[in-house]
Amino acid sequence: MGCGAGFADDRVDPAVELAEHGRLDYLVFECLAERTVALAQLDRLRDPDTGYNEWLEERMEAVLEPCARQGTRIITNMGAANPIAAARVVAEVARRLGLDGLRIATVTGDDVLHLVKGTHLPLLDGPGRAASTVSDLHETVVSANAYLGATPIIEALAQGADVVVTGRVADPSLFLAPLMHEFGWPPTDWPLLARGTAVGHLLECAGQLTGGYYADPGTKDVPDLARLGFPFAEVTEDGSFTVTKVPGSGGQLTPATVTEQLLYEVHDPSAYLTPDVTADFSHAHLTHLAEDRVAVTGITGRERPITLKASVGYRDGFLAHGEISYAGPGAVARAREAARIVRQRLTRAEFPVTEARYDLIGVDAVHRGTGIAPATAVEPAEVRLRVAARTETLLQARRLGREVASLWLNGPYGGAGVTREARENIAITSVLLPRELVMPATGVQLNTAGATP
Repeated sequence: MGCGAGFADDRVDPAVELAEHGRLDYLVFECLAERTVALAQLDRLRDPDTGYNEWLEERMEAVLEPCARQGTRIITNMGAANPIAAARVVAEVARRLGLDGLRIATVTGDDVLHLVKGTHLPLLDGPGRAASTVSDLHETVVSANAYLGATPIIEALAQGADVVVTGRVADPSLFLAPLMHEFGWPPTDWPLLARGTAVGHLLECAGQLTGGYYADPGTKDVPDLARLGFPFAEVTEDGSFTVTKVPGSGGQLTPATVTEQLLYEVHDPSAYLTPDVTADFSHAHLTHLAEDRVAVTGITGRERPITLKASVGYRDGFLAHGEISYAGPGAVARAREAARIVRQRLTRAEFPVTEARYDLIGVDAVHRGTGIAPATAVEPAEVRLRVAARTETLLQARRLGREVASLWLNGPYGGAGVTREARENIAITSVLLPRELVMPATGVQLNTAGATP
């Protein structure tokens, strides 16, 4: 099985390469992050026919035909906040491509807003305000989505689905499900489920396994990143597996790239918690079999957690953002003067700015407060001032952007390339739910010969 996307805005052409040349049984598109789901929920509130990944149609246009031709089944969480509407899009693309009879299933039940909103469930991570439970967020809560496991996807595959469209499913569970379906793994065989989870965890970020986000020119060189190939795994019934990529594709797959991805977003390698199993990666062993082929062994696991994590999205004011560039001699001094002007203007303004920061990109935007040391460093020939702030209303956020734009004619000379943005901010926190309260469901399959959901 291969990974055709590792995040919402990932490339399409590596997925096509996998569909055409990977000889896959399954192609998985993992496209959801916590904030992605919350923003999709907002889209759905505005228009009930939206709420799914914006690139869904383009991806399906690209891979449905080769996958159907090769007998490759597709699993994706591009349904986001609206898997049923997303499945309709897939069905329409299939009809346009002449793929009548393609079976499409949906997985729903991850939307748990009704179980969460207004409760005293404790927040797992601080939302940056005086709030310790969901009820403290009051009416600002707009979404709550539980991380489902592999079970409903298995049910969809058992019903003969060629394409499974889900909402919030834990990333590795998207990959574990077809393994459990194909090999008949019991839902309590923890070592097997842990190995399948390791497969999913390694594949889920797509190009990160083949050198993307790993490359560091001159230190860790990766060839042909412009046409980075996405990975796939060859898995046997006992859970042994090898990760690799299409021969001739860009990037590289080595024990080093596998190690970095194995540890990515894992707080405790001996206790990686998922809805399906508590996986133990601490004794993983990597064997470099050949170029771009690495075998992974030593994975084990134990019983799954008794709760499911749910991400909660809530309205958290508005974000304002403005940038302007200065170049040539004295660029840093002019940019600092521009920042001082905006800071003074905001201090005198009649609207509150709850948080603000003033960065000189290339000087102190990442390494805060370092600035320039003239005795030891060369001043950059160009610098970009970025002002960002949180406000209480959209109008206030727009006004901040205008203050940056006004520097064109009201600030130091040579300002150019102004951009500004104002938008509502959706923040994310998390809670734990008893798993028995969450009721996932496999939806009615759609037949592209004319049936409707």
